[in-house]
Amino acid sequence: MSSTAQLPDTDTAPQRTLQEDAPYVGLMTRLISWAVDFLLINLVAIITGLGAQLIASIFPITHNLKPLFVAIAGGVYVVWTAAYFVAFWSTTGQTPGARLMQVRLVSATGEKVKPFRALVRWIGMNLAMIPLPWGFVPIPFKHLGFPDWLAHTRVIEVQQLSIAAAQQARPRAARDGSLQTPPPRSL
Repeated sequence: MSSTAQLPDTDTAPQRTLQEDAPYVGLMTRLISWAVDFLLINLVAIITGLGAQLIASIFPITHNLKPLFVAIAGGVYVVWTAAYFVAFWSTTGQTPGARLMQVRLVSATGEKVKPFRALVRWIGMNLAMIPLPWGFVPIPFKHLGFPDWLAHTRVIEVQQLSIAAAQQARPRAARDGSLQTPPPRSL
């Protein structure tokens, strides 16, 4: 479970990996990021559930159908949680919690995570918690957790401007004429 594990060779081109000196993201940073994400996920779920309950209270529902609606609500919650993580990981590499903690999810080669790989990581994240969070035990010892090992992903530190500072920098850079696209980063 080294931090430079390579993906299986699928092309004739050699695969590159993240450098050994890539900033390591520890367990506390990940826990705070997850807490923010789960707070947001549950806040949206509660508001949606209250809205659905308000609409359902208008229509008479028999007691026989209530277990069906509870099962549907549970399934929607699972799909919503998966969609949240997969969408953020595969588009920007950062959930709002990860953005707050200035970390990003990347593939083992340092590239953007594909949606399938993000889904595999989400499944691994849930499997790592059964029966206890044993899948996360290696993280404090600077090893990959089970979700990262399973999906061949890495959580890395990224130094970035806050959203407000980035918005303030754009007009300033446009006035100064220094608004240019940055060169591609190599990891």
